Amino acid sequence: MATHLVWFRSDLRIHDNLALAAACRDPAAKVIGLFIATPQQWRQHNMSPRQAEFIWQHLQALQLSLAERGIALFVKEADTFADSVDSLRIFCERQNVDALFYNYQYEFNERQRDAEVERTLGRDVICQGFDDSVLLAPGSVTTGNNEMYKVFTPFSRAFIRRLQEGLPECVAAPHIRGEEISVAGLAAFNYPRQPVDAALFPVGESAAIAKLRGFCLSPAASYPDQRDFPAVEGTSRLSPYLATGVLSPRQCLHRLLKEHPQALEGGAGATWLNELIWREFYRHLLVAWPKLCRFRPFISWTDNVRWQHDEQKLAAWQQGITGFPIVDAAMRQLNKTGWMHNRLRMVVASFLVKDLLIDWREGERYFMSQLIDGDLAANNGGWQWAASTGTDAAPYFRIFNPTTQGERFDADGEFIRLWVPELGAVPGKHIHNPWAWADKQQQTLDYPRPIVDHKQARLATLSAYEAARKTQEN
Repeated sequence: MATHLVWFRSDLRIHDNLALAAACRDPAAKVIGLFIATPQQWRQHNMSPRQAEFIWQHLQALQLSLAERGIALFVKEADTFADSVDSLRIFCERQNVDALFYNYQYEFNERQRDAEVERTLGRDVICQGFDDSVLLAPGSVTTGNNEMYKVFTPFSRAFIRRLQEGLPECVAAPHIRGEEISVAGLAAFNYPRQPVDAALFPVGESAAIAKLRGFCLSPAASYPDQRDFPAVEGTSRLSPYLATGVLSPRQCLHRLLKEHPQALEGGAGATWLNELIWREFYRHLLVAWPKLCRFRPFISWTDNVRWQHDEQKLAAWQQGITGFPIVDAAMRQLNKTGWMHNRLRMVVASFLVKDLLIDWREGERYFMSQLIDGDLAANNGGWQWAASTGTDAAPYFRIFNPTTQGERFDADGEFIRLWVPELGAVPGKHIHNPWAWADKQQQTLDYPRPIVDHKQARLATLSAYEAARKTQEN
């Protein structure tokens, strides 16, 4: 009897799991699963304690789901990716594994690890990888010159044309392969974990699928009108499930098209489809330009920007005490829940880089250390977009005004009051500039004054970017 091993990574589900489905295709084969936790590697990658908890919770759920189908899931721990290669080799030898099945990860270190696994296992174990975390494989959507797109809009058009030609299929969960296996509780990782708000992010594939169905049933159609307002439940909040692979992008696409079949033609649901394609764009970019995984900007001259190294201002931004209400509310939401509304991610990123002139990489690292949906491709892509250092990024002279952003997207201050309760007594129309009101009323607020003057900061940032660009030209 052949033994097939499924190496689970960022794909903690049984439904529409390409590697799992392929391993189970031979009804006569014995199928087992393995997950290798790599705490030291996670520290190097700044994984947040909430994401570690979310992974641990879903490993327990996955172990139970597999056990019901007669598939055992083993969980090992190896500090680094290099250690995980040795751990995997030993496991394969002890279990007499004939074939290894896994879903690709596209980050640089992960690809290096997988290449080493194939070299180490050699001819003893057949290795089969799958493009599972994307709708279309990196390198399959290219320009007429067979190059990766550098601008999103033409990439998106080409991507949609490919989808119109034929949708990627979802695969079923494996059938029962034997008697149900009894399982013991998983040992805790040697990594800090932080509680996850179960009301926001319930555990399990069934819960994730229910959230997906609920969103596609109605909110997906109103997404264009609701997505920018943080006080409104207008976004899907599915990103943690996609980041850890509890949901696949194919499940998202098929459910969206089931409820909104005209999404591919620009009808209802098209705006959310566009968000899925942005996710793909950033993944494809990682493969085409691996330097993006190594804290390098896509636009080389932006590495000449003379950033300010101000630990106090960086700490104020991290803690949500900058004196700019919408920025502070957003950062407190992140610190409390491990999640932040997408519009606010752009606002706080712009503030850090273009108001405080602090290196975007500081923000990228801090986000990863807090986000339950931490994902290198999306996080790096978002930060480089906001910092005007990435492909198809906002022009460097586009600088968000944090006050007007608050006025536009949280006009009455409903979101701000939720996260900055010390401004509760400030009238609605004044909440975005509370000290102007307080000084006029001779009131004292238990809230910091702005740590920077936006107008002056904007001029300083423009000057810094222009000087960096001239350095490149010379």
